[in-house]
Amino acid sequence: MLSYWERESFLSYDYIIIGGGIVGMSTALSLRSRHARASILVLERGLLPTGASTRNAGFACIGSLTEILDDLHTMTPDEVVRLVALRRSGLQRLRERLGDEAIGYAECGSYELITEGEVAALDHLYEVNELLKPLLGSEAFSRCDEKVHPFGLGSAVRHLIRNNHEGQLHTGRAMRALIDLCLSQRIEIKTGAEVAGIEDCADHAAVTVGHPHLDMQVVYRAGQVAICTNAFTQNLVPDLDLQPGRGQVLVTKPISGLRIRGVFHFDHGYYYFREVDGRILFGGGRRLDIDGERTDTFAHTDLILSDLRAKLASIILPDTPFEIDYTWSGIMAFGSDKAPIIRRYSRHICLGVRMGGMGVAIGSEVGEQLALLMVAKAP
Repeated sequence: MLSYWERESFLSYDYIIIGGGIVGMSTALSLRSRHARASILVLERGLLPTGASTRNAGFACIGSLTEILDDLHTMTPDEVVRLVALRRSGLQRLRERLGDEAIGYAECGSYELITEGEVAALDHLYEVNELLKPLLGSEAFSRCDEKVHPFGLGSAVRHLIRNNHEGQLHTGRAMRALIDLCLSQRIEIKTGAEVAGIEDCADHAAVTVGHPHLDMQVVYRAGQVAICTNAFTQNLVPDLDLQPGRGQVLVTKPISGLRIRGVFHFDHGYYYFREVDGRILFGGGRRLDIDGERTDTFAHTDLILSDLRAKLASIILPDTPFEIDYTWSGIMAFGSDKAPIIRRYSRHICLGVRMGGMGVAIGSEVGEQLALLMVAKAP
């Protein structure tokens, strides 16, 4: 049983955000910028942000050529431009909020490896550049085949395309900076607080959290609640077009004389790698087992890790000995289209979920739009 003091002082807030990743923290900060005196609480189920915010590859992505060509098969050109614009504005908001130095940001471009089966994509490079030029101000993509050999890539790589508007960042430092900024702006954060349920009541939303030490549940209340739990949202709102998607990642031990610099994609964005502190960080392979990877379980599989090791040896480091240091996985969220879900779910509950594997890029802008939704009067 809670004490009188606990009931009086710790359970009621103006705003509660469920989920302490990039979207959740960004939403809290956008709310604070509009309400200097509001009480704001972030509830995070993990001891650390648990999902994809700190378990990704640290890519500042707007989309590779083959990814955008794939999108143009299922989306209109205007929809594709709006999606790229969302990614770009999200990255700009993150950089402006925290500063490039704090998040280790470098807009050094990225590279896409083109194999024999993807050579036809080169025929569409001009039209995609023309589509995106009004947004980006210059060409998004350019060929740089001359770098295949200096990077030491395998013989399967026929061409190399540079994305002139992508970059990289240190997502651990970015998340740390977001948390520090929230704390400095009197945003309360509770970790280890797994939400068991949420209910829209007459004049507030009630959020139920299991108490970690007492055999009871604690019910918080707020005028507005935002659900920012991305891949884990179906535990709270089961009727959404949203499926989890696990990404498996490995990192090598430091490699002497490593020739690769920058960030790289191949196979329509399903594989991605980069150099970090003299190591290669390499992830992907989800397409090998799409159904099996539709899970919110943090684990790795021999099928995908074996594939990553093989491609590391044949494509990325064909002439370089390496050792795997460790592996991890992150959980993303996908749906029938690539647009995130940003909408009011009920009178006192809003949603900012389904980042489509682009949470680093779009998370800050999703948080901004979600905050605007929360402060607006519900119909």
